Amino acid sequence: MFLHRRTPQLPTPQEALRGRPTPEFTVPSRHTVLGNPLLGPYPEGLEVADFAMGCFWGTERKFWQTDGVWTTLVGYQGGYTENPAYEEVCSGLTGHTEAVRVVYDPRVVTYEQLLKLFWESHDPTQGFRQGNDVGTQYRSAVYTHSPAQEAAVAASREAYQKVLTGSGHGEITTEILPAEGRPFWPAEAAHQQYLDKNPAGYCGIGGTGVSCPIGVAPAEG
Repeated sequence: MFLHRRTPQLPTPQEALRGRPTPEFTVPSRHTVLGNPLLGPYPEGLEVADFAMGCFWGTERKFWQTDGVWTTLVGYQGGYTENPAYEEVCSGLTGHTEAVRVVYDPRVVTYEQLLKLFWESHDPTQGFRQGNDVGTQYRSAVYTHSPAQEAAVAASREAYQKVLTGSGHGEITTEILPAEGRPFWPAEAAHQQYLDKNPAGYCGIGGTGVSCPIGVAPAEG
């Protein structure tokens, strides 16, 4: 079932697995750490952000440990297959990323602060991989839910690129697209809050060591 290409390549819509109209599994009702519901609707005043930065186990833990985050859940986003399963996503034939949905209180933590955590917690210059994890599902991505989020991501990308370039890193390859039209398909129960259930489990994400200037100082031209 797994692809054996030398270089990972996104499938076309015609090549992608067909998927199914309904999921084959049930998503748990509540977050094992935060205690709040995983699926919406969410309380008034909260906002949603979607990020992908490699294996979603470690990504999710980064965000649930952040003050102001109300709940997190892992899933699949940015591809073509409806209601995919983990094995299908790992095959490379769905086009999805391993994504994390972050539901947060903007009065406590801003979207810009979440972006800073996003940029600094992985290497966004690696294309279809993150460290030793190779595949299109491990690509860096942000799926935006408003024009304000879109503008914030664009500004932060530009600022971070300047400091990355100054530190000898390459071009950012992060996929930045609207969440609209790109459904977030929740992952299986075993993957939700995986590193809470398995504290010694695998976490493959790691940053560049370069600080992102969001909220610190403007990037110099």
